[in-house]
Amino acid sequence: MATRNPNRKVNVRASAQTKVGTVRQRVASRFSWTPSTLITVVLVVFGVSSIGPRLSDYFVMQTQIAQLEAKLEEAKKNLENITEEKKRWDDPVYIRAQARDRLFYVVPGEISYLVLDADGLNLSDTSGTVGALLAQKKNSSDFSQTIGTTKKDWAKGLVQSVIRAGLDQPVSETKSSASK
Repeated sequence: MATRNPNRKVNVRASAQTKVGTVRQRVASRFSWTPSTLITVVLVVFGVSSIGPRLSDYFVMQTQIAQLEAKLEEAKKNLENITEEKKRWDDPVYIRAQARDRLFYVVPGEISYLVLDADGLNLSDTSGTVGALLAQKKNSSDFSQTIGTTKKDWAKGLVQSVIRAGLDQPVSETKSSASK
């Protein structure tokens, strides 16, 4: 093995250029521009440029398909909700409850009380609002100051009506004209 002389100056630039030169020579010897290589590169560039727009359209379509599938799932859930609500409306008890809640219907003989927030109403308002209506009726006989009960039992009245309809005989015209 040769020993190095510490006083000897080494040209670093020359040795680096020699190494770079040898790398270029190695690459050049491995890769050469032959006509078949050139045709292959041209075909690859042409293929990428011709497939690129179609590939972009493919991704746009896939995004649209995903959005439409999400809308379809939402529509299916909405259909299920509507179907459940339709089933509820087939139930007479639900219909009766909705009539009571929404339309303030009551069964004959019942008294319906509508509770309003007295603190939120301006009873001196005369602009045609609920407050104006209540202020107008407050001192009239429309509002009772006492709690009352119904005088008639609606179930008893219903039974009497059915019995009367079954037992009463219709009046013929000959009898009514003869009695005149």
